[in-house]
This record gives sequence, structure tokens and C-alpha cells, in this order.
Amino acid sequence: MTDETKNNGPDANTAEKPETVADETAREAPVSEELNPLDVLKAENEDLRDKFLRLAAEMDNLRRRTEREVKDAKTYAASSFARDMLAVSDNLRRALDAIPAELKDSADAVIKPLVEGVEMTERSMLSTLERHGVKKIEAEGQKFDPNFHQAMFEVPNPNVPNNTVVQVVQAGYTIGDRVLRPAMVGVAKGGPKADAASPEEAPAEGGKQG
Repeated sequence: MTDETKNNGPDANTAEKPETVADETAREAPVSEELNPLDVLKAENEDLRDKFLRLAAEMDNLRRRTEREVKDAKTYAASSFARDMLAVSDNLRRALDAIPAELKDSADAVIKPLVEGVEMTERSMLSTLERHGVKKIEAEGQKFDPNFHQAMFEVPNPNVPNNTVVQVVQAGYTIGDRVLRPAMVGVAKGGPKADAASPEEAPAEGGKQG
């Protein structure tokens, strides 16, 4: 066997085999850097801070919502009861209005104390309701406002602006900033048009319907 044959044998081919792509990639790939413990702590701290701020905001919103609900509950819890008491007050007023004026003036020692007692009861009831936030809507002479008034009929009257409340059939009341019940009224028809209220003017009744 010649030297040339020896050089072309299996050992010679193996020695001259080129590097594969995988070997080259492995050789050139950078060694991954280890994370800095301080950077890890900073990242965790920022994450915890973000969670804390969001939780604090949620708790603040919950606190304010709870305070508002408690306030509303205190203000409006007596609405149904107050509305029922107004019905009693209406009946007292009807009883007083049913007594002719001449009979009141000439009432004897029996009738007069009875009439005065009914009047005192009505005043006391309305005063008690007012202490609990129930206020009467002053409607007569005001421009008709559907938020506070319920029109029952029209009264031809050219002497006052159109849509002015000229008669109150049943008094209306508010509780807090809500209408407990609207005033039942008669409004003028046929007079000059009422001037539009300026934006700065508050409602005549001093409240708004909730």
C-alpha cells in the first residue's frame, strides 16, 4: 500500500471534516449574563408599589361611596313615612277649610278650642316634618316648573304671565334635594309670556328633583 492510499483512508477524511452550522453557532453564542439581585428587588418593589396604590384608590372610592350611601339613607329613610304623614296633614287642613269663616268667628266655648286644637296639631306635624328635612314648596306666583309642580287646570288670566302658578290645590314638599311630592297647581293662561329665567337663577323652590 502506497503513502497516497494511506492519506486517502478513513482517518484522513475524518480529520479534514469541516465544522457544522450547529458547532459554529454554539461557539459564537454569548454567555447569558446573570440578573443583578438589586435590579430584581427594584422590580419587585415597583410591582408591590403599583398594587398598593391601586388598592388604596379602590379603598378610597369604597369609603366615599359608603359615606354617600349612609348619608342618603339617613336623609331619605323617612320618605315613605313623611309622605304618609303629609296625607294626615292634608286631612286636617280639609277639616279646617270645611268650617265656614263665620262659624269660626262665632264659635262657642266648645267649638273654638276644638278648632284651635286641630290647627295646633297641623302646625306641630308640619314643624316636626321640617326638622327631618321636609320643606314646603312655595309655588303660588312662581313660574310653572314640571320638576316641582303638577298642573291640574288652566286659569284664563291676562294680568299675569302665561304659565304662572295662580292657585295651589295641594301643597308640595321636598325632602333633602328630592321632591317628596309635587305641588298640584292651576296655571295662568292667556297672559304675556313669562321671561326665561337666567342661567344664574336658582329654581324658585330652592331645590331640584333627584
